[in-house]
Amino acid sequence: MPDSFPQGYQLYSGSSLDRTLLLKFMRQTYEEMEPGEDYSHLAQTVDQYLSRETPLWWVRVTDEDLSLPLSRKQPVACLWMGTAIDQRRGDRHTHIFLLYVAPEHRRRGLGTALMRYAEAWASIKGDRQIGVQVFQANQPALNLYYSLGFRPQSLWMVKSLKSELS
Repeated sequence: MPDSFPQGYQLYSGSSLDRTLLLKFMRQTYEEMEPGEDYSHLAQTVDQYLSRETPLWWVRVTDEDLSLPLSRKQPVACLWMGTAIDQRRGDRHTHIFLLYVAPEHRRRGLGTALMRYAEAWASIKGDRQIGVQVFQANQPALNLYYSLGFRPQSLWMVKSLKSELS
């Protein structure tokens, strides 16, 4: 598996003990798109899917504040993955639940490094594809995924029923 991360950063494995931190990163992701909303429901997603079968990785800075032990440094990026089934062919494949890089650490190659790691992990598992859901308004993420060879396979459509029930 590729272990080369941009200089000054280190990848390490997370666990189900990281529930609170994962939830914090998920909230940050959604807060950036729609600030001020109630994202308490994300806890249900974490509770439902975080397990030994859904690996979690963190990235931390290694060259800041040398007096602080590495184990005490807060992560600046996250990758959380699971398994899905391709609805057309029935093939199992890797699905990315969350890829998040803190704003002050973006455009340094961390997203690309995490995606390369995800691809290698999926290949080792024997998966032939990897999927990710991305919001259409998240142009930086779309740019990253396109640059790495991802292409749309389907379009998830939603319709609000709120106005029809009122």
